[in-house]
Amino acid sequence: MELSTASKETGSKKTGSKKVVVFDYGFGNVRSAERALARAGADVEITRDFDAAMNADGLLVPGVGAFAACMKGLRAARGDWIVDRRLAGGRPVMGICVGMQILFARGIEHGVESEGLDEWPGAVEPLQADIVPHMGWNTVEAPAGSELFAGLDADARFYFVHSYAVHDWTLETRNEAMRAPKVTWSTHGKPFVAAVENGALWATQFHPEKSGDAGAQLLTNWIGTL
Repeated sequence: MELSTASKETGSKKTGSKKVVVFDYGFGNVRSAERALARAGADVEITRDFDAAMNADGLLVPGVGAFAACMKGLRAARGDWIVDRRLAGGRPVMGICVGMQILFARGIEHGVESEGLDEWPGAVEPLQADIVPHMGWNTVEAPAGSELFAGLDADARFYFVHSYAVHDWTLETRNEAMRAPKVTWSTHGKPFVAAVENGALWATQFHPEKSGDAGAQLLTNWIGTL
């Protein structure tokens, strides 16, 4: 997929040398994330150090494997507290794959329900499709005004690897002064949440670090907001 020269230049101007910490709590391909963020222009550190994670311009929370195991690992590294404190102060956080799923209230795997970080209401449930896992490239439907997908064509494809997803977005904005979250959808059997932009908290179900030029532009967009 080709990106316009204007899009590349805009991303470059915005990025600068923002400090991004990839939170290393044992559940995520941190090296791939590090390379992709560096390609997008960030100054990247892989660590679970509390002060570094708290003070970085952006915190990226990866995640692979089971929901319950990721939550256990995150809590053991105090990542749950770090995410909560950063968001309370309006400090940017981005979750990827299971790192997105654990931001929801709960996950249901093999009939067992586990608590998530509850930043968003809703449940992560098994995909409702004939073929599971959902593995490979797919398009998404981004909302108008999305900053995360700025500069990307509507037919841009992203790389997914997952067996669980959120099928129903239930968060309502009751205060008219607050900006409503921007929710991006994809479809595998049934529509599911593919990405969310909600104030300082952004997340993707797909892997931008494995999504080629489209993923690189998306990460550049995020870094440009830090």
